[in-house]
Amino acid sequence: MSDEQIKTIIICGPTATGKTEISLELNKYLDIEIISADSRQIYKHLNIGTAKPTTAELNSTRHHFIDILNPDEDYSAGKFGNDAYSVLSDINKRGKIPVIVGGAGLYIKALIEGFFVNDDELDNNANAQIIREQLENDLKEKGIDNVYNELKIVDPPLYELYSDKNPRRIIRALQYYKQYGKRLSDDWKEKQNRKNIIPYYFCIDEDRDVLYNKINKRVIKMCEMGLVNEIENVLKMGYDASLNSLNSVGYKEIINYLNGIFSKDTAIEEIQKNTRHYAKRQVTWFKKYTNVNFIKKEKIIYEIKKITFLRKSCSL
Repeated sequence: MSDEQIKTIIICGPTATGKTEISLELNKYLDIEIISADSRQIYKHLNIGTAKPTTAELNSTRHHFIDILNPDEDYSAGKFGNDAYSVLSDINKRGKIPVIVGGAGLYIKALIEGFFVNDDELDNNANAQIIREQLENDLKEKGIDNVYNELKIVDPPLYELYSDKNPRRIIRALQYYKQYGKRLSDDWKEKQNRKNIIPYYFCIDEDRDVLYNKINKRVIKMCEMGLVNEIENVLKMGYDASLNSLNSVGYKEIINYLNGIFSKDTAIEEIQKNTRHYAKRQVTWFKKYTNVNFIKKEKIIYEIKKITFLRKSCSL
């Protein structure tokens, strides 16, 4: 683990609150590079529906993790965490200020803390119940020694650590491996490796009614900008409508419209509704963290300028 501290600004919050706008404003007086923490902007061709920065905005300062994958390529929060940590370290070594911008809470968590989930997050995964029930059945039918020996195969460090054969810990480690395809012991190491990151969180605080109104208007604007054509073109390229990249708000509803399941008006209403629900989940996620500052958009730049380590770099 590097002993060098990496101080980074994090501009986060729900969708449609102006995170990109703030980061570009910040670029006017700080030597920054932006790490995008958006789980859909990583994909090429998905521009309007992901509210991706414009070409001019992307050219105004260096952005990372935008347009890095084709829509049929898989990516994960864990991989982002590792990849983005390397980029974060490189930005810091070059004397620039890394700014993380996005609303994907799990991506930000994976970068700042390492991709380490607790029991509640494991249990909330879509496949978790099936996996856990199977492991519980194995424990009941085959006994603890058999389950413990399975741990030896998939995660030897935890096999050694859990020599007391605590069934809860063993099942949790196996469940983690089966859900995420990686060892829990490795993620513990990742979490240790992130301790040199000093994050400064600035979460955009928006009144709910104002936020929902912005979301509704933005969805209409996206459609006016050509969201339907964008999705049609992606499908014409040969990308399957069932891809994970297209199974997201804005895309799945328009695909239903193209398939005759929704009328266009219904598709728009569904996007608006589902985006509002997504924004609510984003707010809930960031409120779990005690070190996140919820600040009105117009005050964030002022608050960032007050950070001691930035004063020498600030041109205002």
